[in-house]
Amino acid sequence: MKLALNACAAVALLPGTGIVAHAQSTHLPEIEVRGPRDATIGTADSASEGAAERESFQTRPKLRPGDIVEAVPGVVATQHSGDGKANQYFLRGFNLDHGTDFAMTVSGMPVNMPSHGHGQGYADLNFLIPELVSGVRYRKGPYFVDNGDFSLAGSASMDYVSAIDAPFAELTLGGDGYRRLLAAGSRTVQDQTWMGALELQGNDGPWDVPEDLRKANAVLRYSQGSQVRGFSLTGMAYKSDWNATDQIPQRLVDSGDLGRYGSLDPTDGGSTRRLSLSGQWFDNSPEGQTQVSAYAIDYQFDLFSNFTYFLNDPDAGDQFEQTDRRRIFGAQAARSLPNRLAGMDGVLSFGAQWRGDRIGSVGLYDTRARERDRTVRDDRVSQDLVSAYGQQLLNFSDRWRGYFGLRGDMLRYDVEGREPVYGPGNSGSGHDALVSPKAGLAFTVTPANELYLNAGSGYHSNDVRGATISVDPQSGLPADRVPALVKGHGGEAGWRFAPGEQLSLTTALWMLNLDSELVYVGDAGTTEPGRPSQRRGVETSLRWTPSSTWRFEFDGALSRARFRGPAPEGEGDYVDNAIETAVSAGVVWTHGPLMATLRLRYMGPRALDTTNSVRSSATTLLNFGSRYAVNRHLTLGVDVFNLAGSKGNDIEYYYASCTAGEVASGACGAGIDDRHIHPMEPRTVRVSARWAF
Repeated sequence: MKLALNACAAVALLPGTGIVAHAQSTHLPEIEVRGPRDATIGTADSASEGAAERESFQTRPKLRPGDIVEAVPGVVATQHSGDGKANQYFLRGFNLDHGTDFAMTVSGMPVNMPSHGHGQGYADLNFLIPELVSGVRYRKGPYFVDNGDFSLAGSASMDYVSAIDAPFAELTLGGDGYRRLLAAGSRTVQDQTWMGALELQGNDGPWDVPEDLRKANAVLRYSQGSQVRGFSLTGMAYKSDWNATDQIPQRLVDSGDLGRYGSLDPTDGGSTRRLSLSGQWFDNSPEGQTQVSAYAIDYQFDLFSNFTYFLNDPDAGDQFEQTDRRRIFGAQAARSLPNRLAGMDGVLSFGAQWRGDRIGSVGLYDTRARERDRTVRDDRVSQDLVSAYGQQLLNFSDRWRGYFGLRGDMLRYDVEGREPVYGPGNSGSGHDALVSPKAGLAFTVTPANELYLNAGSGYHSNDVRGATISVDPQSGLPADRVPALVKGHGGEAGWRFAPGEQLSLTTALWMLNLDSELVYVGDAGTTEPGRPSQRRGVETSLRWTPSSTWRFEFDGALSRARFRGPAPEGEGDYVDNAIETAVSAGVVWTHGPLMATLRLRYMGPRALDTTNSVRSSATTLLNFGSRYAVNRHLTLGVDVFNLAGSKGNDIEYYYASCTAGEVASGACGAGIDDRHIHPMEPRTVRVSARWAF
């Protein structure tokens, strides 16, 4: 509950990186994160919001760019396909698939994609260059008026630095054909700064079918201004092509017919492209703060997958292609100003947001070795989400403060089906709207202790093709429509303990009810609306810096997720694949030019079906990283992923499938129910050398 938003151009040197964080961001106010007290007593809205310290997200080894979100306490990021595909995310009792209820933004631009070809809320962070990230701010729960679609479980906002201390080039090499080149630099004249970066990457991975990842990424930013007023313009370009090894049946691994890193369809894979231009402007004055931003994104996506092999088509196989071609436009403005109400000091905040998706083609096709056999769906979609919000914060006394806010969202959409048989019947247009109240209360017990109580409602959107559907294009049978917007209600009680700059401890008890669950469907490779659900859990987070040499981190989360209401025959109340236990811990040791870090991540067993009769295995991952500054120009590094050589799985699903051999032997029938796994990568070593000019 901040009495003043600070969207200033803060300047700080990131330890061990040679990067100056001179960032101007409406989404990353107060980006100078020097310790655990960023979300401080007297200013925080809840116990489960904050900013990840730079030492946390910059020093941790990252197998993929999206791993940076694991700096958010309680978040787990894994992968079940190629490195060009979005991560799989877990948080607060959710298997979020690729981002269904976890909203992410980069440089003021939304990452999640509504009505996406692969799955609702698809959030691909592979265009991110982690070394340039200036801050990771996070919130959990539907308690914040400026958070909208996909943010029921939480949100993470990231931005890039605007200036770099010295231009540098870094080369990283690793096993299985991994190679990466990153070059970045900036130039500042008075209050004007140009910053640019180029990244080239390739990787084959440990898979029997080489991934053959080919990735190119570029960033160019211009920023101008002071801490009082300024703006920035950022252009990004990203392209990636890859082969994918999707999940495989556990039964084939157990029998020795298929290796852990094998594939049942060597033609799976994909390509994606993302071009963007964004601008941000801010004005800070004693009378108030104003932030305005706008963006335009051009996006393309093609993905070939086969999760059931030969179950549905014993002759041609079950491979399918998902496509997405869209342009996204958006703008947002926010204003906050100090005021007095009923004799009490406060802050009035209000804003508006608009996002328009112009999807030229979103399609689903039956394919064989990446050649199309049949068009299942081919749609042109247009949707606009317009939002407005307001919030009043009041200081009731020196120890009590609280806020109340309202957010309104209206979605308009139009779907034009172009598949000739069922397309016209699945076309249509419509609109939906929701009003979401939010409230919070904070009590400062002592200068080192604060208690919080938060409640609010929010929502996630459904794929609007489901809001206009009348016929299932796969079966030709009638299909039920779903609401375009689905509401959720949540609350939490929390505690924050921060006796000094060196120590921060937070704990939160939370609950969240959804009117409709988004459930991953393994044999379709997408998400679909399901039954209402309830989640509740407890989280704790510890940050301790006992000296300038040592830093310790610990995050723990326990969650319970259940469907609500009567269960269909043969089903139970467990939300399948909902994470139940997540623990992460880290230690960073710094001594002069040498830094070393060790990171542990544990994800406990979880129900793989609604009856809890099949459960996943637990996974434990240990990563190590070290950097040594030889001199002011040269820095050497080594990262060891999966240090202990664990043979756990990044993801497990339970559904029916059938292989070609099972079809030939007549053993398939209606399909064989089994676990389908995507293994964690084995122990992997990467070495790097950075030269600063």
